[in-house]
Amino acid sequence: MVSTAPCGTWPSPIDARLAASRDGLPEYLGTVGDEVWWTAPRPTEGGRRALVRRTADGAETSVLPAPWDVRSRVVEYGGQPWAGTARDGGAGPLVVFCHFPDQRLYAYEPDGAAPPRPLTPLSGTGGGLRWADPVLHPDGAEVWCVLEEHTGEGPGDVRRVIAAVPLDGSAAGDRSAVRELTDDRHRFVTGPRLSPDGRTAAWLAWDHPLMPWDGTLVMTGEVVDGGPFASVTPVAGAVDESVCQVDWAPDGSLLYASDRGGWWEPYRLASGSSAATALCAGRGEEFGGPLWKVGLRWFRPLDGGLVAVVHGRGPTALGVLDPGTGEITDAAGPWTEWAPTLAAHGARVYGVAAGPRSGYEVVELDAGTGRARVVGAAHTDPVDPAYYPEPRSRTFTGPGGREVHAHVHPPRNPGAAVPAGESPPYVVGAHGGPTGRAPLALDLEIAYFTSRGIGVVEVDYGGSTGYGRAYRERLRGQWGVVDVEDCAAVARALAAEGTADPARLAVRGGSAGGWTAAASLAGTGVYACAAIRYPVLDLSRWGTAGETHDFESHYPESLVGPPAEVPGRYEERSPLNRADRIDAPFLLLQGTDDPVCPPAQSERFLARMAGRGVPHAYLAFEGEGHGFRRAETLARALEAELALYARVFGFPRPDVPPLETRG
Repeated sequence: MVSTAPCGTWPSPIDARLAASRDGLPEYLGTVGDEVWWTAPRPTEGGRRALVRRTADGAETSVLPAPWDVRSRVVEYGGQPWAGTARDGGAGPLVVFCHFPDQRLYAYEPDGAAPPRPLTPLSGTGGGLRWADPVLHPDGAEVWCVLEEHTGEGPGDVRRVIAAVPLDGSAAGDRSAVRELTDDRHRFVTGPRLSPDGRTAAWLAWDHPLMPWDGTLVMTGEVVDGGPFASVTPVAGAVDESVCQVDWAPDGSLLYASDRGGWWEPYRLASGSSAATALCAGRGEEFGGPLWKVGLRWFRPLDGGLVAVVHGRGPTALGVLDPGTGEITDAAGPWTEWAPTLAAHGARVYGVAAGPRSGYEVVELDAGTGRARVVGAAHTDPVDPAYYPEPRSRTFTGPGGREVHAHVHPPRNPGAAVPAGESPPYVVGAHGGPTGRAPLALDLEIAYFTSRGIGVVEVDYGGSTGYGRAYRERLRGQWGVVDVEDCAAVARALAAEGTADPARLAVRGGSAGGWTAAASLAGTGVYACAAIRYPVLDLSRWGTAGETHDFESHYPESLVGPPAEVPGRYEERSPLNRADRIDAPFLLLQGTDDPVCPPAQSERFLARMAGRGVPHAYLAFEGEGHGFRRAETLARALEAELALYARVFGFPRPDVPPLETRG
């Protein structure tokens, strides 16, 4: 029976603990023989990442017990943390993986009795030695990967090279046994991709102040026995051309995804040629994305010359590209989002996908027949799907008539209806990055609000990916302006059409989205409150001033402008320096071990707000980093956010602890 009840008060079976238990998605797919492996989130096990294998009979088992945590810290956001191979003679698989707490590489034979054995040493200098994007060499003697070596205590005291680590364990206590395959001429590199004949390696490289979505180079080098790569040279890319992935086709040609034409699109560079050929240009959609983690894959070459591709404009699809004709055959199914991780075994392609009514799961596509099916981490409905929102992708009009893309999630509950004459409260979500986007996928954190009568709209503001290079470059020099304006334009439009209550609008976001939320509270007058998670708040101390990690330390040069040329802009846009303009309540959530947006930023902001009479709450979570992972943290943060909205929007929520504020 449906009853009319004020928005925000609706009862819901989606509690914070349930939403927290479903946080995260499978990542870093790979095949080991005829098995499919991936890393999986374990929020209830301290937030670790488990390594999971699906055997040929369909059984899913964890490769390593707790507390093993398969996750890399290279560039802090990590990257591909494992590589595996099936060995002949019934020896069983061998896997090499990075363990998060100590960042060492380990070798492990899961079908044997011995525990994992370390392959790399510890280092007491700075952040130590870190590894990512491993590739097991065909000769079985080494694993080749990215080495991030911290040479001092500062975040910029770091070098990155491609290195070879012996599998016999001789480097476990001896750094000199690690063989460097490249020099450190470039600040950032990805792991190597070996040509089919094993004679050439290809990888990506870039340097400060560029981010990988600004400009990267495709490098190649000759493989030399016992030595570093020879004849190293760039073959594609530029300072104003982003290549996000490179790999080899079975015929020895080089495939890569470049945005030279305004969209990330696939190109082929034939052996011996200096001119690349576009494989399917002019479609007006992306075949790549921002390289936030080392080793992401948007395409995978297949036997027979076909290429599996993740592509789309906004939401994405998985398809099989015929390079000869440029035609793409997409997998049929309910999925609207495909993560940038692909694996293949013969004609079978494996990806991670989600839809508006299903969470992320491992999907198998038969490239020959086009049939797709779920084979791992299958979504199950913990509650009646009638409690899930039914999102709509819309395009709004921003300042100057520019397009602003967004996903609108209206309130939805099978047992409750909005009273006549009432418009529901809405929360405007600003994604992180800011070079990123909001996926069109089921998220129980969103459903937590919508099932209670609170709408959510996720805004792909100017600067977001998925809509071409011109769209994401709207944010160049305009961070804190375009993102704030676009979110406000969507909020105002929803209010003007009666979808949202103009007096009950909130803004939320984490990391760069936290910056946008805080800047919106200080500069628009649109929102009644804000939920701000691990944000950037003080640009003058973030970036090259040392209050973040190396990867993003020069990021503000494109987002805001060179500090030496526009120092005032850094001061003017920082929410810290506009605290006197904030008069709406807010919730600030922070991890104490965050190297990207450290607690010092939040603490200085709170000091500026002290005594101003603006109600606010601050929750600091011990041991959490950039992005919360533990179930208890995720649940507490979600309940605190609902308590904020209940207090500000004026509806009772006795099922969550009241929010204790200061002013």
